[in-house]
Amino acid sequence: MNSFYHHILVAVDGSEPAEWAFKKGIEVAKRNSATLNLVHVVDTSHYRGIEMYDVNFTKKAVSQAQELLERYAQQAKEQGIEKVKTIVEEGSAKTVITKHAAKKANADLIICGATGINAVERMFLGSVSEHITRHAHCDVLVVRTEKE
Repeated sequence: MNSFYHHILVAVDGSEPAEWAFKKGIEVAKRNSATLNLVHVVDTSHYRGIEMYDVNFTKKAVSQAQELLERYAQQAKEQGIEKVKTIVEEGSAKTVITKHAAKKANADLIICGATGINAVERMFLGSVSEHITRHAHCDVLVVRTEKE
């Protein structure tokens, strides 16, 4: 069993739980001299019909995701992380993180926040962090905020 991580994937969406996951990702990346891969999934499953009215909706969302990841990447570099990569994907966050982003990053650890959607959505859709934990082919660290 390898006790070091080399490619850490942190799922971020701008929420407070994602912020905590990001901070934990920086700590773990520093301790392991690892590459920090930051992923944001533009969840197109929630707004398929919107593009009928705004054909540039997804492009705008992807652009905002890239800006968000650039800010996170800059913060990581300022805190001493030398190797930072960003990944923007489209689709359902649950499946994209484990099936595509983790493979693209060659992740040996995925870090995500414990929550991020409200209780009603979680009841019908299921938790993204729960799905990642069940389906990832590598270690998963689910980070809780102080409030939880």
